[in-house]
Amino acid sequence: MSIRVEEALGVHVRALDLRMQRSEILAANLANEDTPGFKARDIDFAGEMSRLNSPFSAQLTASTSSATSELMYRVPTQPSQDGNSVELSVEQAEFSRNSMDFQTSLTFLSMKFRGLKQAIEGR
Repeated sequence: MSIRVEEALGVHVRALDLRMQRSEILAANLANEDTPGFKARDIDFAGEMSRLNSPFSAQLTASTSSATSELMYRVPTQPSQDGNSVELSVEQAEFSRNSMDFQTSLTFLSMKFRGLKQAIEGR
C-alpha cells in the first residue's frame, strides 16, 4: 500500500506557505512604519486557505496555486497626518499571532512526520 504524502500531511503545508507569505507582508508593514504615505497591507488568511482548498484549486498546477495571495489594505483606527496607515501595536500583534500559528502548523507537521515514520517502520 502506498502513502500519498500530500494527503497524509493535510492542509499544513499550504498553511505554512501562506503563513510565510503573511509574515513577509507584516514585516514590510513594520519596516515602513515611518514611511510617509505607506499603506499597511495584509491577507485574509481564512479566505485564502478556503480558496486554496477549493475543488477548483486542486485542478491548478502547483506553481499557480502557490502564487501570491490577494493583498488588502488595512484601515487604521487612528490615521496619521502623513498618510501612513501602519499602526505599530496592531502590526506587532498580528506578526506575533502569525508567528505562533506558524509554529503550531510546524508542530502538527512534525507529529504527522513522526506518525508516518512509525507507520513505515511498522510500529
